[in-house]
Amino acid sequence: MAKLNQTTTPRFWRDPALPFFEARDVLDGRQQCYAKHSHETFSIGTVTQGRSTYLNEKNRQQIGAGSVVLMNPGDVHACNPLAGQPWSYRMFYVDIAWLSELQQQLGFSHNQPLHNFSTILSHDPVLYRSLNHLYALLSDPQADTLHKHCALLDCFSELQQRLEPAPKLRREDNPRIRLAAEFIRDHCTQPLKLEDICAAAGLSASYLTRAFRRGYGMTPHTYLINRRIQYAQSRLRRGGEIAEVALAAGFADQAHFQRAFKQLLAATPGQYRRPA
Repeated sequence: MAKLNQTTTPRFWRDPALPFFEARDVLDGRQQCYAKHSHETFSIGTVTQGRSTYLNEKNRQQIGAGSVVLMNPGDVHACNPLAGQPWSYRMFYVDIAWLSELQQQLGFSHNQPLHNFSTILSHDPVLYRSLNHLYALLSDPQADTLHKHCALLDCFSELQQRLEPAPKLRREDNPRIRLAAEFIRDHCTQPLKLEDICAAAGLSASYLTRAFRRGYGMTPHTYLINRRIQYAQSRLRRGGEIAEVALAAGFADQAHFQRAFKQLLAATPGQYRRPA
């Protein structure tokens, strides 16, 4: 199970089911001072409050809330507070092999292990919001692994396409997307992983999530939740007990079920079960 340490600063997020990714959240960076260092991973972060200095190789500048910083593997860098001024930030660390595979699926050459980013600083508000939304989702104990995995792929595909676009891929319809949808429909009450859906359709994770959204207007995870709610509706119409229906439909608990049901149908399961 993913763990988020909420008793100390900084807070780290890891999930054994998503071993290629790690995140941290620093609420008060005044005491977080770094010597020059580098990582084996690709690193990206957002400044959520205040200002700080940012050093990346020979580039040094001040950054503030709304900034997105990027460090390629091996880049010597450091971010430090400005004369005791408060600031907060979030960092994300991405495994090179995972990011390289994503880039290849987006159209980069298979002969290139990792396409480094030329951008080291961005103020793109879309990327800034996307990364912060991703952190909120990752640290949400109610969000399941499939939801988080899809969100990671979406976020870093968007990052790649906005900052360092890959060569344009030839667009084609793929009947395997229908296989993915059928697999989700047939197994919607089970705890599915993205790898399960990819294996059933014979597609890579990156292609599946992008093509599925084009074909069905939603991510595989959203499609799964939608199918679970449809399944629950049929059980509730037959008089099923809400708690039993929640578990039978594949939800972790009744609260999660209630929230998803109301989000999709603008009514509670109880209201739906007992029509006026």
